[in-house]
Amino acid sequence: MPVKYNFEYDEKLKVCFIGAGGHSYRNIYPTFQYAPVELVAICDVNGERAETYARQFGAKSAYTDHKEMLEKEKPDAVFIVTAYHPDGRVQAMDIALDALHAGAHVWMEKPTAASAEEVKQLMRTSKERNRFVMTGLKKVFFPAVAKAKEIMSSPEFGTPSSIYVRYPQNIPEFPHRSDLTRMTGFLDHIYHPASIIHFLMGKIGRMSYLREPFNGGTVTNIQFLSGAVGTLHMTAGSSVASPLERLEVIGSGCNVVVDNGVKVTYYRKSALPPYGRAASYIVDDQTAPLHWEPEYSLGQLYNKNIFYLGYVPEVLHFCESVLAGSPPQKGTLEDSLEIMKLFEAYRNTPEGAAAVINEKGE
Repeated sequence: MPVKYNFEYDEKLKVCFIGAGGHSYRNIYPTFQYAPVELVAICDVNGERAETYARQFGAKSAYTDHKEMLEKEKPDAVFIVTAYHPDGRVQAMDIALDALHAGAHVWMEKPTAASAEEVKQLMRTSKERNRFVMTGLKKVFFPAVAKAKEIMSSPEFGTPSSIYVRYPQNIPEFPHRSDLTRMTGFLDHIYHPASIIHFLMGKIGRMSYLREPFNGGTVTNIQFLSGAVGTLHMTAGSSVASPLERLEVIGSGCNVVVDNGVKVTYYRKSALPPYGRAASYIVDDQTAPLHWEPEYSLGQLYNKNIFYLGYVPEVLHFCESVLAGSPPQKGTLEDSLEIMKLFEAYRNTPEGAAAVINEKGE
């Protein structure tokens, strides 16, 4: 479906933005070119930075106090991209509560919070105030991951039975994990592979992991409530010059692979050639693998990283949900809660031990 430009929308959300950092400058503010938003104000503790961003992105006002901005501007929705408190807690969590109490819907960058209990607090407030909260789980909005989900949902693929996810991330030694300030890097990044795993396979029942002492990488065994199994391979120590990520899901005689977040290969059901007699590896066209990857020669929107990395799709999903009065279906607080359960399992479970994350029936 062709993408609309901002000026082509008849109905727009009145939006305020809290945060004027490098990530938001590169990846979030530019999405508004393609979303139904009217950016009216920007807030940052650095007033000069807020004013600069307001000029750059067309907002009329700049603030250094988000509560003052919420009271004066009364936005329909608020976007929050901030950092961490000195104790390691997530600043956006507290700001999101303020925005909900001010009557605004909330889009917030991950991580949503630093504990499952804080996510539950957001869930209660969201329900009480009748306002939506969505977290920027960009990975589930990757066109490649969305295509993998579509393939997995087809009757031909069968029941997803196992998953492998590769992601370059380390984790501190177990004795250091009680200090939240030493866990912010892991908290910041576990949202990426965990969101893919939850989106594609559902709730995790239990997990256990082994950690290598050289780079802090881990291999985690997962069993899902569905009965499927999985592996999360956090490849700390791998070269940054190599493809960073890999995803593979196995079905029934089929499997789908996503390499580097953009290349999708679907290996369809195919008959095994006569063993010891087959002279060619070429299978029938009707069962040959299907492969998708982008070209980077044309000036298409899909060649922009804010599209193939999911930023525009996630912002559009939030805006369209708010305008329709329907809760977002992806990036929900329920999704964030499952990610936080996994984070807390790593934080509280020693290497080699098993952690129960969800019981059947939950």
